[in-house]
Amino acid sequence: MEHDYDICIIGSGAGGGPVAFTLAQAGHSVLVLEKGPWYTTADMFKDEVACCRRSVFTPNLRDERHVIEEHQQTGWSAQSTADSGWDFWNGNVVGGSSNFMSGFFLRSKPEDFRLRSEFGAIKGANIVDWPISYEQLEPYYTKVETEVGISGRVVKHPFAEPRSTTDFPYPPTQEHRLSSIFDSACNKLSLHSIPTPRAILSQPNGERRSCEYSGYCGSYGCASGAKGSARVALLDRAIKTGKCEIRPHAKVHRLISDAKGRVTAAEYVDANDQLQQARAKIFVVACQAVETSRLLLASPGPQHQNGLGNQHGQVGKNLIFSAGGSGRGDFLYGDFSPTDADALKQIGPFVNRSLQDWYFINDKKFGGRLKGGSIDFLLRHPNAISRATALRRDDNDNLIWGKALKQRLKTEFTRAQFLDYEVFCDWLPTDDCFVSLDSAVKDKWGKPVAKIRLNSHPHDVRIGEYISDKAKTVLQAMGAKNIIGGASTSPPQNLMAGGCRFGTDPRNSVLDPDCRVHSASNVFVTDGSFMPTGGSVTYTWTIYANSFRVADIIQRQL
Repeated sequence: MEHDYDICIIGSGAGGGPVAFTLAQAGHSVLVLEKGPWYTTADMFKDEVACCRRSVFTPNLRDERHVIEEHQQTGWSAQSTADSGWDFWNGNVVGGSSNFMSGFFLRSKPEDFRLRSEFGAIKGANIVDWPISYEQLEPYYTKVETEVGISGRVVKHPFAEPRSTTDFPYPPTQEHRLSSIFDSACNKLSLHSIPTPRAILSQPNGERRSCEYSGYCGSYGCASGAKGSARVALLDRAIKTGKCEIRPHAKVHRLISDAKGRVTAAEYVDANDQLQQARAKIFVVACQAVETSRLLLASPGPQHQNGLGNQHGQVGKNLIFSAGGSGRGDFLYGDFSPTDADALKQIGPFVNRSLQDWYFINDKKFGGRLKGGSIDFLLRHPNAISRATALRRDDNDNLIWGKALKQRLKTEFTRAQFLDYEVFCDWLPTDDCFVSLDSAVKDKWGKPVAKIRLNSHPHDVRIGEYISDKAKTVLQAMGAKNIIGGASTSPPQNLMAGGCRFGTDPRNSVLDPDCRVHSASNVFVTDGSFMPTGGSVTYTWTIYANSFRVADIIQRQL
């Protein structure tokens, strides 16, 4: 059979980038199909309207929506995101959502790979061990540090995971005055302050400049190339090999398979709305969890009657997000000396602090050892429009305007520095959190959209509340005022995984341990969809690492 390319990759983010980079460097012909446009570093200016008010980097919800299904007192209720405005797109451009991440990079721990055997079953949760170990993934975590670029400083703490290197390849990024206040408070509380590693260069490397500390990082593209997006860290280098081609504005609708179940072509609509096909020996799907499940479900074939890899009805199942919560404390400038107050007012340097003292919980109130989570501490985002918009109404939803609004704005921007915290713990997989196709709702190409059923496990909230209370204790010890926070059942749309979990049994998994679709030997999935459980850290480092691992497997297969 003729092939146009050795490998065709659908999606260009953290799941697709390492495969494209590795295979192109090895001399194989690579095609990357990306549904969004191709922006460069020069396009990543700090525009709050474009980034956060108009969603320039994600689809218009009138054209490409999802249907969200939530449980109400009368049963399950579904609503289109075009009506609710709830956006589950995370960056449909070359490089995907890795362009807009904050770059908080913490590794999963060995126990995360054997959650079921370490901590036992939880009623109503589909917890399983991973089919690979931390030790198998560790060399690839290390590879990400150098190939993508991670800045940080390794410190000893009770829950530190094993490492094959002694430190990160780049020193930590610049730190805010609150970092030292945080360290002092943790020392008094006998806690272990961890400098948060960042996928942001603190020193230049080749064509990538180091961080320029604009203050606008998370949710924004990087104007210096310091942030380790798949585009700037991997795809730009893959292109230079002459073996990698990227086609933006290429929306893949389905994968075409033959009588043996192997995929022969990816069918897509190009920038001119013309239907095209791309043929390859091997296909990699890396569209983020929801859209990867949608694509497989939309790709029936002679051996895949219910969708590609869905012989046992597992595609889309066990969708997970990151459970936890968030909060904030105010550091009033009037409580500090003029010199310290000036230091607190700085915008740009990072706080870069995490706590993992409750990654595993031994508290008699829970009746035994439990998996806990991480806490990241960060400056409140400086977005001016978003903060001002939140101040335009009072607690009774009455509109505030004129002098009263001016005074509110002045107070908001001049009285204090704000330290946020984010709790990350496991979103337990359940039968009531999954992706399916909604045949009644279509996108602008007339294709069924993804329906996302959302439901969290009560255990998630219990752990989130426990760790959130610990975070508030730290803020109090730091001298913060107006401390608020708690757990949430609302899924963070930028932290999604699962839907095509890997495992050894095709009856309860979509992929084998190599992330190859059980019933299609030339199709791999390398975004976060492969994860059976999420751990208690952000997912991107693990996605990058696993994608490098699978890239080596594909290279051997080729």
